[in-house]
Amino acid sequence: MPYSLRELNVVIERLWPSEHAASWDRPGITIGALDDSVSSVHLAVDAVEASVDEALSLGADALLVHHPLLLRGVTSVAQDSYKGAMITRLIRGGCALIAAHTNADIVADGVSDVFAQRLGLTGTAPIVASAMPGTGTGRVGDLPEPLTLGRLALKLAEILPATATGIRVAGHYDTAISRVALCGGAGDSLLFEPGVEGADVFITADLRHHPASEARERALLGLGPALIDVSHWASEWLWLEVAAEKLRAALPHLTVTVSELRTDPWDFVVTQ
Repeated sequence: MPYSLRELNVVIERLWPSEHAASWDRPGITIGALDDSVSSVHLAVDAVEASVDEALSLGADALLVHHPLLLRGVTSVAQDSYKGAMITRLIRGGCALIAAHTNADIVADGVSDVFAQRLGLTGTAPIVASAMPGTGTGRVGDLPEPLTLGRLALKLAEILPATATGIRVAGHYDTAISRVALCGGAGDSLLFEPGVEGADVFITADLRHHPASEARERALLGLGPALIDVSHWASEWLWLEVAAEKLRAALPHLTVTVSELRTDPWDFVVTQ
């Protein structure tokens, strides 16, 4: 029994309210009519050629992604552009496109919360609380038992899907880690938040040179945490299966699939 795109969107809005997304964000329906029939949904982090092809090959009626395809303004959706090509293929394939981005980052069982759960963190709280009670950016909590920084990095390698860039660490291998701050996706804007500075390590993605260098020097003086930099895509991919389970529970006749394609942009590295 198919649902309408409207019914699917009502559930998505209940689980990940777009009203609580960041002001610069563009979550919600990008392609599709509210009366369109939806019997299957495919989940992926990114709307790129591989994930769009996968959704269409599965016969999905909707593709739910974490990263909005039209996050920034465009002046053309011609087929000779990446975004135009993706939009054209989805429309011709009868597949709606929906995004849940920062609105899915901040909630319970959202991107950072799932990441914290997979690490087994206890007593978690947002690094920065948001207006909606119990939600906020990132998470900070305690490991069930202390680990060295090196062992924690190895644990992350077991939890996260493999990528070409792997896991980068700033700090001594044998540093004892009990309190962990983390943020799925790019999180260097949080480096100097009290919850991060009070942790033993901060795990996030896309750490830039200058903020990371300053944070590392502060850590050497005992003024901040060690750093672990992971793949942006990998840190957010963990959320997809949890999101899928929530959709299945809310819409029991809906077929929900999760992409296991690696859409991390890096293909290989050369070490020196």
